Amino acid sequence: MASDILVVDDEADIRELIAGILEDEGHATRLAKDSDETLKVIEERRPSLVILDIWLQGSKLDGLELLDRIKKAHPDLPVIIISGHGNIETAVAAIKRGAYDYIEKPFKADRLVLITARALEASRLRRENRELRERSTYSFEMIGHSAAINQLRQAIEKVAPTNSRVLITGPSGCGKELAARVMHAKSARADGPFVVLNAAAMVPDRVELELFGTEEGAGSGPRKVGALEEAHNGTLYMDEVADMPLETQAKILRVLVEQRFQRLGGGPKVHVDVRVVSSTSHDLQKEMSSGRLREDLFHRLNVVPIKVPGLSDRREDVPELVR
Repeated sequence: MASDILVVDDEADIRELIAGILEDEGHATRLAKDSDETLKVIEERRPSLVILDIWLQGSKLDGLELLDRIKKAHPDLPVIIISGHGNIETAVAAIKRGAYDYIEKPFKADRLVLITARALEASRLRRENRELRERSTYSFEMIGHSAAINQLRQAIEKVAPTNSRVLITGPSGCGKELAARVMHAKSARADGPFVVLNAAAMVPDRVELELFGTEEGAGSGPRKVGALEEAHNGTLYMDEVADMPLETQAKILRVLVEQRFQRLGGGPKVHVDVRVVSSTSHDLQKEMSSGRLREDLFHRLNVVPIKVPGLSDRREDVPELVR
């Protein structure tokens, strides 16, 4: 996936120069001239990286103050500082406050490209390490050689490279999340986040908060990034989607149509690029007949159906599974 880089500088020619260099390297860029624009752009969609001029003339916040605001809201968001000649001490102070590195003006294009690549790679590795710790109990190997598990492997291999939404069904404990993780690992989004939201493990009022996040001052403390925003450029896995409240289902439907949503407490609409993979252990026809699952949401999620077999359908795999 192309990286989304926010370039912040009060000089338009510098902004456009940096953007042009980065776009030639295949990155997408957005531009901001001051702290207000920067914070608004980040609220609309969290970028992969921020390149920030340390002196922002005519800005409410200077570069260091803006860096503090960015790192407070997004501790893992890498920031590269641009400093003028003779401002090395200030640039070093910025690194101590959380910036990844600095580039001194006048800069060479190859140094900008190099530092940008390093910052993005370091961010990717941190995210992968965090995900590895979180899923330390998981193995991406689908164990077994039964006809049922081989059919599942083939289905995953076929759908993984696409961007289609997938609905995974199967009994509890059969490995639906593992199937989703394998699908993500084999997709073009493999370098992006894999975010899990388990509706069955939450009280109904909590689901929307975890899914959409909240604005600061919305009655739940500081601003919180929700699962949808966290999964930008990656995969959102919604487990037991039929257990979500109907009101939340309606909001998810709008997100699938618009690829935008609003955090709880208001604020600007946030654009996301997310592949949605959902799962359930319920009989969805019964859930729709009883009114617990919206039929229009079902059709949006069920673009590609995949069934994970239970142990009763793959008994020959049991000896390998218990090793």
